[in-house]
Amino acid sequence: MEILGSRRYVEIPGDRQHDLPPLLLRTAPEPARYEHAMELAGSLIDEEELIPNANLPVIDPAIELMFDRRRTDLALQLVEQYVKLIDAWRLGDSIVEWIRQCETTFELRPDLRPLLRPDVWPHAGRSSFVTLLRDKSVDTHGVEPETAVGMRLSFRQPPPLNCFSNQFLLLLKGTLASTAYESWAKLSPDPVSSLPPERFRFEVHDM
Repeated sequence: MEILGSRRYVEIPGDRQHDLPPLLLRTAPEPARYEHAMELAGSLIDEEELIPNANLPVIDPAIELMFDRRRTDLALQLVEQYVKLIDAWRLGDSIVEWIRQCETTFELRPDLRPLLRPDVWPHAGRSSFVTLLRDKSVDTHGVEPETAVGMRLSFRQPPPLNCFSNQFLLLLKGTLASTAYESWAKLSPDPVSSLPPERFRFEVHDM
């Protein structure tokens, strides 16, 4: 085990670079999903009465227009937060799938297999692959890879907007993702060491 500063790195025999599977990032927008999200956001606003007195009879057209604008603005805020959540989930799903493929790659190579055990990662924890993405300066389109993986750990499938409260989307989703990731990363027994970035290479493709 090599220690540089506060970081521990696994020692890999030899000096060759190891090829890992390509990381396929699903980043393409889904306009149809977002249009449907606007409809759900409008229903959520009405059901939870997020705009006081909005459902009362209104005679003045100007007041009715004001309520419509407030409703639209709030719906846009909710959809914006929801879209960020879905984008993070999709990125996290891509990273988790890549980690699974990397595990298979390690198992098939005699020089990398000693880093693994069948049940746990005593040296290179699974979170070390997320650290490797950072060390390699992989462009994750403005989403923290830890947040993305945490969101994927929290939800097996991308949840529909009507599963959430407005408080969750506006206040709690970031806390949930970070807590999930930290709990997952701590499952690897100490010492958890990083993968030396100069010893690995892989391609990144946007899908």
